[in-house]
Amino acid sequence: MTNARLDELTDYPFQRLRNLLDGTEGGGPMLNFALGEPQMGPPTLLTEGLASDTAGWGKYPPANSTPELRGAIADWLDRRYGLTGDAAMDPESEIMPLNGTREGLFQIANLVVPAVRAATRPLVLVPNPFYQCYMGAAVMAGAEVGLMPAIADNGFLPDLEALDRETLHRAVLMYVCTPANPQGSMADEAYLEKALEIARANNIVLALDECYAEIYDETPPPGGLQIAAATPERFANLVVFHSLSKRSSAPGLRSGFMAGDRDLVARFGKLRSFGGAPLPNPVAAASTALWRDEAHVEGIRAHYRRLFDIADETLGNRRGYFRPAGGFFLWLDVGDGEAFAKKLWEASGVRVLPGGYLARDEAAGNPGQPFVRVALVHDEATVRKALTAIAALME
Repeated sequence: MTNARLDELTDYPFQRLRNLLDGTEGGGPMLNFALGEPQMGPPTLLTEGLASDTAGWGKYPPANSTPELRGAIADWLDRRYGLTGDAAMDPESEIMPLNGTREGLFQIANLVVPAVRAATRPLVLVPNPFYQCYMGAAVMAGAEVGLMPAIADNGFLPDLEALDRETLHRAVLMYVCTPANPQGSMADEAYLEKALEIARANNIVLALDECYAEIYDETPPPGGLQIAAATPERFANLVVFHSLSKRSSAPGLRSGFMAGDRDLVARFGKLRSFGGAPLPNPVAAASTALWRDEAHVEGIRAHYRRLFDIADETLGNRRGYFRPAGGFFLWLDVGDGEAFAKKLWEASGVRVLPGGYLARDEAAGNPGQPFVRVALVHDEATVRKALTAIAALME
């Protein structure tokens, strides 16, 4: 017996890429620019932190991790977003460390999706294109996926003004990613204020995926917590998600957190008690050290800026190129992303991800179809080599 909801999901984008390219010979040694996996290597703080609590491997971790980690996260949020006085974060009730941010982004749907909303199937709103976890979470929680086009005309962010009354009446959860994966677009304060206003007016949970918030080009992106903290409702209807995978170049640590609405944080802890996986104590120790340090993050951010400088030099005169405001992806308009990805692989051995694999078809077509996503996560020489191969195939 199987769960029919799983059949609603298409293959994950990387499986679709394997289906496209496997069996076809690449034009050189494989250079994988499809996967957003930082290759810089972790800072020494990570290994030192793990070693500081080897005894922790012999203990079951608390469901909400250690007070040291929650305190470090609260302090970082206060510093990063200027949360002082009554606005400061409460590490005991407003923060939940996660075993990888994907855990929280997926489980939030299980937490908030009811069986029925407005006498019909509930709706979970996702940007289109989107991080595939959002769709999987919505479908497996029993909701219908409502697509919010995030196209160039909207600055690659969902057009909040286009959400009609019926849609908002059915919606229970809205995902927004800023800086966005895959486009690198950044929501400003006015946009976040509008999103929060819509969520509260319609009793929708706003899930802000801010995992790329520390990888930015010029201006640090504003965050949902700083917007909400200035309102009488504080963090009601809001949860934000952050990760050490990008900020600290530590994807294998599987460490992040959710923060915001006290009721949702408490309910998440209850859900995890039955089927979750808290952070191992040594991982919590390493994470504590990383959240308390900014020097290594500044070095990582400078590295990505150099990579975007290389992109400017290599692709700057090509139609379809723009330098994103945040994140570490290029979102290149190449006309037909799938055809381009296959041609690039055959010509050079460089793998990129067709943008259509990150989106769903709408009445106007698939908004990701003309694009490829290029993950700038390698060293400078490798990035230059791959982008030179890409440039040779672009107009």
